[in-house]
Amino acid sequence: MSQVLSQLQEMLFPSVAGLAIVSVETVGESIRVEARCTATGAVCPDCGDWSERVHSFYLRFPADLPSAGRRAVLALRVRRFRCLLPSCPRRTFAEQVPGLTRRLGQATERLRSAMGSIGLALAGRAGARLAKLMGIIVSRSTLLRRVMDLADPQSSEPRAVGVGDFALRKGHNYGTVVIDAVSHQVPDLLPERDADTLAPWLAWHPGIEVVCRDRSGAYAEAASTAAPQATQVADRYHLWRNLTVGAEKAVAAHRLCLKDVPPVVPEPEPAWESPAEPTGDEPSGRFAERARSHHELVHELIGQGLGIREITQHLGCGRHTVQRYARAARWQDMVKGRSPRSSKLDPFSSYLRMRWAETNGRITFRELHGEIAERGYRGGYTTLVEWARRELPVLEGAPPPSVPPSIRQVTGWLTRHPATLTEEDKLHRKAVLTRCPELETAARLISSFAEMLATLDGQCLPEWIADGSRLPGISTFAEHLKGDFNAVTAGLTTHWNSGPVEGTVNRIKMLKRQKFGRASFPLLRK
Repeated sequence: MSQVLSQLQEMLFPSVAGLAIVSVETVGESIRVEARCTATGAVCPDCGDWSERVHSFYLRFPADLPSAGRRAVLALRVRRFRCLLPSCPRRTFAEQVPGLTRRLGQATERLRSAMGSIGLALAGRAGARLAKLMGIIVSRSTLLRRVMDLADPQSSEPRAVGVGDFALRKGHNYGTVVIDAVSHQVPDLLPERDADTLAPWLAWHPGIEVVCRDRSGAYAEAASTAAPQATQVADRYHLWRNLTVGAEKAVAAHRLCLKDVPPVVPEPEPAWESPAEPTGDEPSGRFAERARSHHELVHELIGQGLGIREITQHLGCGRHTVQRYARAARWQDMVKGRSPRSSKLDPFSSYLRMRWAETNGRITFRELHGEIAERGYRGGYTTLVEWARRELPVLEGAPPPSVPPSIRQVTGWLTRHPATLTEEDKLHRKAVLTRCPELETAARLISSFAEMLATLDGQCLPEWIADGSRLPGISTFAEHLKGDFNAVTAGLTTHWNSGPVEGTVNRIKMLKRQKFGRASFPLLRK
């Protein structure tokens, strides 16, 4: 019997010393395990004096992990000892089992560890649902408390760090995340994003040699003040983002050039065979096409031997609708007598057709909308566009009214990689640059800066700043580069970057969503 209990102890408590199993029995859907401590004495928690004088015994029932899919009930026989040191204020104390129990703890250490791991992985609600499937009955709040009870992980002294901000409440409160740029671990999370918060943390870690940051002046000030020995590196993503903003300002400064850009004529599409147009008085329009397809489908199903009920279930239509299509010999009979719906544009239709013919289709829909609005039209612009595309004829030789490209479109053509542009985008880009020499200069500067980013050739930065200082929009970006020249040069010549910081910020966003608004800063930091 003792051999069996010894084997059970190795199976149930493999890493707990000083514990002996007395009995194991099955009680309904649970397993009751009775155990006792084998140590001869215990240490007083107040004075640290060893005592072997037993005062009394009692049973303790700490919650434990399930065993073999059943709830485990641990009945632990605990001794209470007397403290024999006269100067100690404590008279008696209960013994604890290292690695299994703690003072005033209602769960075993391994159960607390399991709940902490579940809480870290899934947070409160989802973690409570998973724990229930595992046989652990715990509330979401208890899981979050177990997470807060976990000790901070020990990390080595970082040599290179990356700093970035994240939103605690977007538009209101922001914090700072610090990562180890080598191991990509998170040493700490700070509640603010100003220099006064980051500078003390950097001062506590004098071994930092590299600080990767965005273009924030607060982080630059903190690094210069608390870590003057460290090399500051401006992140390449934020450099490109700042250049994109400058390019958009440059395009906006020359937006008048965009109105006179000649329209791009794409290559003609190959000729395809098209179905014959309806002749005579055959109905046309969307309803006619729908009636034709439904009529053919209903009669095809009837030809396959299906009844009205089966066709109704198959098509999901009403029974009377299917009967009308089945009784109609031709699809045209379903359209006869259908009067067109009235439109707000009916009083202006003759005027619109006249203006369309006078301009040979060169007038824009926006101009037509303005003209009929002066004559009393109170409808929307979209209604006019849909009506015009349906009713106005396409005149031969009349090119479609050209719409000038937007500022954001042109900015995208200048800043996107040429390989990602479509052939039409390339033609538009060429037309814009031909029309505006200043934007052609901006495109050249953007391409050269992108080459510096890709090849880490930051030695050409002074020449680039000199060229960019003469172009509105780009000049503002160039002036800012002068104020942060050393960090920008390091960002364009070294492999350090803030990519892991942005990945950590995305993980923080996921954790905030996981915790359903319960992610206060202390819990989020943990």
